[in-house]
Amino acid sequence: MRLLKYLLLLLMPLNAIAQEKIVNVYAWANDVPTSLVQQFEKETGIKVNFSTYSNNEIMFTKLRASQSAGYDIVMPSSYFVDRMQRQGMLATLDKSKLPNVKNLDAAFLTPAYDPTLNVSIPFVWGITGIFVNRQYHDAAKIKKWSDLWDQRYHNQLMLLDDIREVFSMALLALHYSANDQNPAHIKAAFLKLKTLMPNVKVFSSETIISDIIDDDATLGMAWNGDTFKAARENASIDFVFPEDGFVIWVDNFSIPKNAQHKEEAYQFINFMLRPDIAKETALLLDNSITNAAGRQLLPESIRHNPTIYPSKEVMRRGQFQTDVSEDTLTLLEQYWEELKIGG
Repeated sequence: MRLLKYLLLLLMPLNAIAQEKIVNVYAWANDVPTSLVQQFEKETGIKVNFSTYSNNEIMFTKLRASQSAGYDIVMPSSYFVDRMQRQGMLATLDKSKLPNVKNLDAAFLTPAYDPTLNVSIPFVWGITGIFVNRQYHDAAKIKKWSDLWDQRYHNQLMLLDDIREVFSMALLALHYSANDQNPAHIKAAFLKLKTLMPNVKVFSSETIISDIIDDDATLGMAWNGDTFKAARENASIDFVFPEDGFVIWVDNFSIPKNAQHKEEAYQFINFMLRPDIAKETALLLDNSITNAAGRQLLPESIRHNPTIYPSKEVMRRGQFQTDVSEDTLTLLEQYWEELKIGG
């Protein structure tokens, strides 16, 4: 009898470990506030193993390299959702387990990269456009991407250090789609970018906000969220939504096909879709949120800020970024290398 009690005591911790609920989240470094992860753990009793990445390529490579990577939630951006879905890497979502999807803005319910939200749930988003420092430039004269080619901006532009973003700008300036895969059109975009290089001062994606605040860059490409943050410190900063079109990017929640804790993953995603949680995400990180109900809870100064939440009329000029073929990517990379070396 004593031996039996002793064995039961030994087994109790093992049973407790076996019954512990966990979810393994692999997310963008600045998309999910730590305090909200802790709140989820407290409310649900589910332990979150939270790790981050700095770009889609890192996440994609890690998941593709191992069928047992161990992640239950990832956060691919729009065109990577497209790519991962075609490669069978993402689980089909059971919407009955995500009732808070009803809180999403209608504009994000049918995105081009996943029209039925089959494998992704939009969470935060942004736009690539033009930032202008009014102390140095007349903002009224900068309305389109094509305006950046003006010789008056010699050696003054900052461009994002991103192949797709820069080529999207040139394609749009030529009146093509930002997702165009026609080799002749891509070559035309490359040739147009070569004529822009005398105006380019720097390529940057890591120090955008500080460069804008400190006047190290006074004109060029930027994401609207970064411009919004910079304008809080430097009141001379404007953001322009180019009349010749712009790219809309979205970071999404997805569940890998081989996820081991799918029920807990659904609970986490549904939690993040709550209006109060979406509101806190926006306030803590200054990100634009896809959650319409959460947006209604934001202070009016943010809720109606045209840089963060442009009008429906402006949004009609936007294009969701979608994936392109491997051949197209190879071509873009070849042109990109030549452009930067030649520039």
